[in-house]
Amino acid sequence: MSAAPVIASNTKLDFLRLMMLSREGDRREGILLRQSKGWFQVSGMGHEALAALQLSLRPDDWLFPYYRSRALMLARGLSNYDLALAYFAKRDSSSGGRQMPGHYSSHGHNVFSVCTPTGGSLIPACGTAWAMKLSGKDSVCVASVGDAASRQGEFYEAIAFAIQEKLPVIFVIEDNKYGISTPTEHFMAYNIGGILSEEHMVKVNARTVDAVHEAMQAATAKARRGEGPTILWCDLDRLSSHTSSDDHRVYRAAEDIEAMQSRDPILLLKNELIAAGELTEEQFEEIQADVTRVVDEDYLKAEKAEDPRADEVMLHGWGEEPAPVRPPIEPGPMTMVDAINKTFLKALENDPNVIFFGEDIEDPKGGVFKITAGCSENFPKQVFNSPLAEATIMGVAVGMAAYGMRPVFELQFVDFISPGWNQIATNMSTLRWRSFGHWKCPMVIYAPYGAYLPGGSLWHSQAYEAGIAHLPGLKIAIPSTPEDAAGLFWTAIHGDDPAFILVPKHIFRKRVDVKSVEPIPFGRARIVREGADVTVVTYGNTLELAEEAATRLESECSVEIIDLRSIVPCDYETITRSVEKTGRLVVIQEDNRTCGFGQAVIAEMTSKPERFNLFLASPQLVSRDDVHIGYNPIYEYAALPDLEEVVGAIRTTME
Repeated sequence: MSAAPVIASNTKLDFLRLMMLSREGDRREGILLRQSKGWFQVSGMGHEALAALQLSLRPDDWLFPYYRSRALMLARGLSNYDLALAYFAKRDSSSGGRQMPGHYSSHGHNVFSVCTPTGGSLIPACGTAWAMKLSGKDSVCVASVGDAASRQGEFYEAIAFAIQEKLPVIFVIEDNKYGISTPTEHFMAYNIGGILSEEHMVKVNARTVDAVHEAMQAATAKARRGEGPTILWCDLDRLSSHTSSDDHRVYRAAEDIEAMQSRDPILLLKNELIAAGELTEEQFEEIQADVTRVVDEDYLKAEKAEDPRADEVMLHGWGEEPAPVRPPIEPGPMTMVDAINKTFLKALENDPNVIFFGEDIEDPKGGVFKITAGCSENFPKQVFNSPLAEATIMGVAVGMAAYGMRPVFELQFVDFISPGWNQIATNMSTLRWRSFGHWKCPMVIYAPYGAYLPGGSLWHSQAYEAGIAHLPGLKIAIPSTPEDAAGLFWTAIHGDDPAFILVPKHIFRKRVDVKSVEPIPFGRARIVREGADVTVVTYGNTLELAEEAATRLESECSVEIIDLRSIVPCDYETITRSVEKTGRLVVIQEDNRTCGFGQAVIAEMTSKPERFNLFLASPQLVSRDDVHIGYNPIYEYAALPDLEEVVGAIRTTME
């Protein structure tokens, strides 16, 4: 590496004090924990020299830190009192007491909220870096992670995407040689060889602030020039146990622990400054006394701060509900695909921050179902093909949305959601809540959905809505008509929350005559057919079964059909009003039975006495059994709900 200016002596003195402040905070938290004041602690001891990363950063740069980034957070501008509030999980902490200590976050400092699953912030960092690049900024992102997490699949996806797009992102691998108790020497890609390109990687002695600063200067300059990412592989020591729940003396030799102390970054910097005549032992003791006083004051004050309020546990699940606006389509004959495509084109035209990303969505393909046909041709700076990597798609959406863009990203089939599940469950669904409303990631994720289309087999025919609905913080819609699809997409694109829209494949090419187009909010069901004897609740592909059954049974009973349109939030008020009239309920779902959303509807309708007392018969669920969908259509139709089952369920409620 070429020589870079060393850090000035006065700055090094400031860094020494900052590193000592970080260390004393760690030490104090350990004492408090032993006094049963607090529940958990994660230490940054040995990682303090990485605070020098901040010397190369600007306020418009972003950090995606690691839970050992305590000293870096102090350098970034978070106060020791902020960290004390987080330790005690107080209401005024960055998470409102919802996250463990060490899970740093500050929207004002562009410090993205840390998630516990290791490596979970790397792809979102790429999303933010891509948003910076698309916006024409020369800002950079810094994403830190521990060495053990370098074996996570998302680590490689993040590096691959960053190199592919020449993103202004710097990956900082904090290599302290251990993943809790497991030595990582034989696991790390850097040590295995042949996995990571040396072209993008720099090995750093991260025990000294000069080495960290020199490497970071070069990496940020490279990123700001548009030359892509750098991996800073930082060699350092974890001077403490993994967390307060661990004791490294159980698995580390005493001589190993003792040898680390001679490599303590605070000791190294102290000795350097003393040797240079910039510091005396007496001055060092004075700094230590002052730091101890500050930490004492901050933690005593934080201990007395206001605790979280139990009545606020539901706050910040979702943002403000936007007023729905009429979607940009006109009445007339069309398919659901037509309506969605017109909506997409208008969204792209209206807002340059609307970005599309997904497998095969660019023209001339225009998506495997032509949902995005014409989008990249007309808006080439807003519509992009993704790699075959669902975690990348989901994680990039999180980082891009947090930065202020409007991602509308495609999963080619909802069946392929599994590789992206970590980002959905870890970041997308939790970000607003875990940061007490300081962060949000509004976006639309859409996917073709469901079966009743022979030949799909296991991974082109599933429903999966119940799995997504299980995660708080996500909205979910399943339209059944072109006008509802357009309206729900238009509402979601202009909304303030992550929303999934699942598009039923069996009916999305069905041409219908759209009579009117109205604003469609989430959480408002549609009465498809009025009736007096039985309420049938459904959505998506199975709406057809409900309508066919109601027609067949016209001579026996009067069936009211409700299309939920969105399942999260769910319009239980409309269902209740209908059951007040009919006294009977049949729910039809395409998903499998156990823990399916249909079971949730029935549970909600029967668990409250004022609703339970409305029923004249036990509610019925028509559902796919707990079985997968096979390739041969015989298997598919044997598994899925059919007309006879729906008719039978309605008749059962009438007995």
